[in-house]
Amino acid sequence: MLRLSARRNFSVGHRLWRGQNLTEKIVQKYAVGLSPGKKVFSGDYVSIKPAHCMSHDNSWPVALKFKGLGATKVKDNRQIVCTLDHDVQNKSEKNLEKYSNIENFAKEQGIDFYPAGRGIGHQIMIEEGYAFPLNMTVASDSHSNTYGGIGALGTPIVRTDAASIWATGQTWWQIPPVAKVELVGELPKGVTGKDIIITLCGVFNQDQVLNHAIEFTGEGLKKLPVDYRLTIANMTTEWGALSGLFPVDDVLLDFYKTRLNVLPESHPRVNSSTIQNLIDNKMESDSDSQYAKHLVVDLSSLSPNISGPNSVKISNPLHTLSNQNIPINKAYLVSCTNSRLSDIKAAADVIRGHKVASDVEFYVAAASSNVQQDAEAKGYWKDILDAGAIPLPAGCGPCIGLGAGLLKDGEVGILATNRNFKGRMGSKDALAYLASPEIVAASAVLGKIGGPEELEGKPVPNPKEIIKSISIPVAESKVTEDASSAAVEVLEGFPQLIEGELILCDADNINTDGIYPGKYTYQDDITKEQMAEVCMENYDPEFKNKTKSSDIIISGFNFGTGSSREQAATAILARGMKMIVAGSFGNIFSRNSINNALLTLEIPDLINKLRELYKDSNELTIRTGWILKWDVPKALVEVKDANGNVVLTQKVGELGTNLQDIIIKGGLEGWVKAELQK
Repeated sequence: MLRLSARRNFSVGHRLWRGQNLTEKIVQKYAVGLSPGKKVFSGDYVSIKPAHCMSHDNSWPVALKFKGLGATKVKDNRQIVCTLDHDVQNKSEKNLEKYSNIENFAKEQGIDFYPAGRGIGHQIMIEEGYAFPLNMTVASDSHSNTYGGIGALGTPIVRTDAASIWATGQTWWQIPPVAKVELVGELPKGVTGKDIIITLCGVFNQDQVLNHAIEFTGEGLKKLPVDYRLTIANMTTEWGALSGLFPVDDVLLDFYKTRLNVLPESHPRVNSSTIQNLIDNKMESDSDSQYAKHLVVDLSSLSPNISGPNSVKISNPLHTLSNQNIPINKAYLVSCTNSRLSDIKAAADVIRGHKVASDVEFYVAAASSNVQQDAEAKGYWKDILDAGAIPLPAGCGPCIGLGAGLLKDGEVGILATNRNFKGRMGSKDALAYLASPEIVAASAVLGKIGGPEELEGKPVPNPKEIIKSISIPVAESKVTEDASSAAVEVLEGFPQLIEGELILCDADNINTDGIYPGKYTYQDDITKEQMAEVCMENYDPEFKNKTKSSDIIISGFNFGTGSSREQAATAILARGMKMIVAGSFGNIFSRNSINNALLTLEIPDLINKLRELYKDSNELTIRTGWILKWDVPKALVEVKDANGNVVLTQKVGELGTNLQDIIIKGGLEGWVKAELQK
């Protein structure tokens, strides 16, 4: 049963009167350059100095960018962590040279370094306490959301951000809208954390949390183990979120108290002192904090669920797929999602005493060498290998299409990983399904998608109806006098007012290839003028003839999805355009935009108004005659139609002086170079 409701919320103008949610509080803790007494909220641009920044096999490209900025010494070597985990099976001379370069750089800089075979970077960050409750830890990898499972605010950054942190200790972040996901009830027997996140991805599959920060709450957390939380937080990435944060509660504190039994008291980050500090200095959302959305799921209504094929937005009960008798060729217990000790134990408990089907290959890799040692000591590893599984070194490997055991044309795989994108783990003509370790192990034995009960000759039970709801607050349209008179400091050289005619490009999911065609991406000799000519060419060949430099593009939702090419942002700048408005942006595009001094604004109400006005138009690029004015000191946007009537007045996130300085310097690289020259 899906219940849709709406509730009225405080106007953004009341921001000084309300409390902060947990995400905002952690950002407040790690924000730099704030004026005294300044409180940060969703929508604000802030400079952050994260507790830690992790990079993996991409550490060498980051190092080259770092050196290209003119940097020679990292700002704080205690802030940086380098791990080797992605291509660990690759023993080619080229890859070994890259690994050696990373290790040598880390030694030169005094950076903490973990070699190939030690484990997946995200697991190491948690095991070694770099990601720690209530800190903000980032990584140049999309699954840094994982850290939210232990109450840390983890979020991904791009390589330019990483180089900036290496050189200056900081980068920027726009605090996203925060969605509260309330878990109530108690999980039935046989339902896992993986089933929770697969269900969330499958039933809320209309981008409800795209580019949101998520906070998990509710009485259902009381019996939700930390390993389940890590799995859920990890896959909030696939759900479209920028972070997935669990609270610091008794379950988490007990987890860390148990960790003390296996770590030396002298451990620099996880010790009795740091844990006592968590107990003594609790941090939680204020009672009057605000959320953009409120989703509720009753855990007692869930059953084992499977994602796929080839999409996390497709979710089906195990019962349904089991009855379809879908044969499999490969099974995988690998990745940062489900290869911790509890996952290996769960798979061992299922597979013990059985054999992997003769026509199935079952691959297993621990999340870290520590996990594998523990699994070996407890006999779980032997149970799985005795059943016929094929061991791989601790690392990512097949999860990202590297190393042994990839899916071939026409094959079907079932995976305890996070992504089943078409072609990710091998052939684009293969089918990939996501499931819990228990289901993966059972399927490996059965030779088809199935559950553990089938190994005992029992049928998979019928699922219950999932009980869920979503509440979306209705924002106040009125802007209070307090809000409109509030002043944001504006640096010399930054405009007080940004304005232009809105040019409607009415489509959702305009991807980076639509903005800047891929055939030009690796042509390094293309001039700025040529980039301007081909900007938006794949979306509309007439775009170049209908627009001018003072215009502001307005488009739909998830603008800039797709590849990480920076030219999608720089091509718009090449046309002389300084800002783009959309219902929402692809996260990497948004970061590339600011990093290259292209301003972005998310105003869903505005695109919806224009869509209603031009719903009968067949034009791809429309000159609307509507004029947008952004009053930077007041953080206020006003839009007038072609007749001069005000059609929208809205508060937007405050553009702080740190962000202004980045724009003035021509982007993040220019800002870093200026900082290094000081």
